[in-house]
Amino acid sequence: MLIGIPAFNEEKMIGEVIKSLPKKIKGVSRIDILVVDDGSSDKTGIVAKKYKVKILQHIINRGLGGALKTIFAYAKMKSYDILVTFDADGQHNPKDLAKLTKPIIEGNSEIVIGTRWTNKNKVPLSRIIINKIANAVTYFLYGVMSTDSQSGLRVFGKKAINTISLQNDGMEVSSEIFKEIHRNKLNFCEVPIIPVYTDYSISKGQRLSDAPNIVIQLVIRLLS
Repeated sequence: MLIGIPAFNEEKMIGEVIKSLPKKIKGVSRIDILVVDDGSSDKTGIVAKKYKVKILQHIINRGLGGALKTIFAYAKMKSYDILVTFDADGQHNPKDLAKLTKPIIEGNSEIVIGTRWTNKNKVPLSRIIINKIANAVTYFLYGVMSTDSQSGLRVFGKKAINTISLQNDGMEVSSEIFKEIHRNKLNFCEVPIIPVYTDYSISKGQRLSDAPNIVIQLVIRLLS
C-alpha cells in the first residue's frame, strides 16, 4: 500500500503527519509513504527527508491536481494494489485509515471516500458552504452524488489506480476524480471520518473565493 501526501509549504506539519501514519494495517502487507513536495519555497522537502520516506519534488508549484497526478503515476509505475491520498496539513486522523482501507481489502469497493459530513463533526461554516456547492456542481457535471466530493482522504484499489487519468492541476481535481469514477464505471463508497480542524489546517484549505474558478475550470474540461 502507498500513502501519497501532496505537500506545498508544509514544513510546520509534514513531519508530524508522517510520524502519525500507521506502520501496520490489518490485511496490508507493507505500507510505503510518498511525499510530493509541490515546489515548496520552505523546508518541506528537507523536513520530510528526515523520516526516510520517498520524496518527489516539483521544480515549480503545480497545484493539488499536479501533485496527485505525480502520486498516481508513481503508484502505477510501482504496481501498488492500494493507494491512499492523505493531506499534509494535519486535517486527517490516521486512525481512520484502517476502516477506509477495509472495503478495498475485502473487495467490496474500488474507491473509498472519507466523508466529514455523516457524523456530527464540528466543521467551519465556510467548509460546509464550499462542500455543498462542490457536491452540487460535481453531480450536475458528472452525475455522481457524493456527500464529500472535496475530501482529501481517499483510498483507491488496483483498478482505480490503473484507470484514473487526471487532467486538472488545481483544486478542481477533487471533483474530477468523480468524473473518472463515472467514466470508468468504478464503484465507490463513503466512510465517515473525523476531521481535525485547527487554525492552521483551515488556513490551508479551499476558500469561498476559489469556488468560481474551480467551477469554470471543470466546465472548460467538460466541453473540451
